[in-house]
Amino acid sequence: MNKQFLKAAILAGLIAGVVFVMLEMILVPLFMNGSPWGPPRMIAAIILGKDVLPMPGQPVTFDFGVLMVAVILHLMLSIVYAVIIGWICRSMSMGTSIILGAVFGLVLYFVNFYGFTAVFPWFAMARNWVSIFSHLMFGVIAVYSFKKIYYPETITT
Repeated sequence: MNKQFLKAAILAGLIAGVVFVMLEMILVPLFMNGSPWGPPRMIAAIILGKDVLPMPGQPVTFDFGVLMVAVILHLMLSIVYAVIIGWICRSMSMGTSIILGAVFGLVLYFVNFYGFTAVFPWFAMARNWVSIFSHLMFGVIAVYSFKKIYYPETITT
């Protein structure tokens, strides 16, 4: 991995990670009747513990510290995932890469919401189409961004 590869992967991870969080925070209230602060609290609970999750029946409120922990953790993981998908797709066509990015996002969904629930049981609450869609989009955006940044002169789409 050279410097240009790492730069492209880091930027792609940040772009895809921000879009993912925005999708979750918009779609959860719109379609799931949840709070926009629910997904960040679920992410932050990985580090801060389940005490940052609201009690059943209690409203999910904004907390700046919880949000910052969630954003930092999520963006760090997004960069790691973008390095992986960027490396896998680095020499593939854009079309093949986008399909693989969607598959990668779907794999992340299943790992997160079925595999990690043994350690983080609150993830089971997010087994829904919004999470599936957000993860699919993460994979697609991560690989598309990576390719556009890493090969700016050769990719036209």
